[in-house]
Amino acid sequence: MNACTIAESVGKSAYPGRGILAGKAPDGRLFLAYFIMGRSVNSRNRVFVPDGDGLRTQAFDPALLKDPSLVIYAPVRILGNNTIVTNGDQTDTIADALKSGGSFESALNTRAFEPDAPNFTPRISAMAAVEGGDFSLRMGILKSADPEGSSCCRFFYNYERVAPGLAYFLHTYRGDGDPLPPFEGEPERVAIPDMDIDRLTEEIWRALNPENRVSLWVRTVDLSTLAAGMRIVNANA
Repeated sequence: MNACTIAESVGKSAYPGRGILAGKAPDGRLFLAYFIMGRSVNSRNRVFVPDGDGLRTQAFDPALLKDPSLVIYAPVRILGNNTIVTNGDQTDTIADALKSGGSFESALNTRAFEPDAPNFTPRISAMAAVEGGDFSLRMGILKSADPEGSSCCRFFYNYERVAPGLAYFLHTYRGDGDPLPPFEGEPERVAIPDMDIDRLTEEIWRALNPENRVSLWVRTVDLSTLAAGMRIVNANA
């Protein structure tokens, strides 16, 4: 199976919504990225801020924040050797399940798509578990089974090993629309170029539509030393 470039995958749509890229850089580092986009004032009025080793969203202008329920959350939690990345408060659902002996899948089986009719935005999630100098990757998407939001479909993907230079890409929408068309199919394969974290961050940010991009987070982890690097870009600087 061929892998698209970052520009071809991330940049193919003016509005992919929220997206997760998870994989392995050519030099063997764990590579993770999460971005958000927005069409409304409430969605665009956000920034990413560090939360310990993790990440949270925050209102750029608190006076413009109308409904925090689906826009203010922790997209990233790091729990031991597990890095959890999601597009909503299911980050905490997964973290809480792991603490009590549950799993990525069992946690997401208790959740559904977002209650934002008529879009019913899919919940996308990923978890990288580092062990023995490598990592395994789990991804999942929870989406409405029909336009009425009467039932939830849950799809899970388990990658025991990821080849160097390859990432998997999940995003919420196929493009702009009213209602927004949800993501379809398996996570997309994306080729990760041989770049340092700053150039990788720039490559992803540049691929996102400048009218709709809001924030981007990128993290790399050296699997031998566990040394990590993190970058954040906010349109609202």
